[in-house]
Amino acid sequence: MSIRFTTKARRGVVALTVTAGLALGVAGCGGGGGGDDEKPKPSASATKDSGSKPSAQEGQASEPLAEVKGPSGLLLQITSAERDSGGFVTVNGNLKNDGSEIVTIPAELSGNETEIINNGRSFGGATLVDSKSKKRYYVLRDTDGRPLTTTGFSALKAGESMAVFLQFPAPPASTTEATFQLPLFSSALIKISG
Repeated sequence: MSIRFTTKARRGVVALTVTAGLALGVAGCGGGGGGDDEKPKPSASATKDSGSKPSAQEGQASEPLAEVKGPSGLLLQITSAERDSGGFVTVNGNLKNDGSEIVTIPAELSGNETEIINNGRSFGGATLVDSKSKKRYYVLRDTDGRPLTTTGFSALKAGESMAVFLQFPAPPASTTEATFQLPLFSSALIKISG
């Protein structure tokens, strides 16, 4: 077979795949079969008041699982710690500057492992401690050594906050609580759901 034939065959397969995908997408976006006389149904997220309060369905817990205080007025509110079927625990939260001045987020949060430090600022120094099994779980990394956490931050203005996530290997299913630790911050016992 010539290279020209192989290239044309590959283009044909790609074109067929794209066409099939577009056809399925258009079919999925089709109407529900109802006539024009149907009234639109209100969505589940519609509210009667004009406030923009997040609902529990949007992943925001009414109260955080824990709050850990750090240096210079930094406060980490942990909103969830969910176990998934893939063997991971994902911890979500909000890092807030409760102080009155701009705060540079400490580099120590990245931890002290060279591979993680080389990938920039992150929450790579965080751990989950399972005192029941007497094990410590470190933040997971991808195949290039980058930590599976929020990255690319440097400072927070007064009153500013940012959403954060951290992913850890899951402790055994019998473990429902673990201690969350982050360098320079206080520790907190958090409940693992799922």
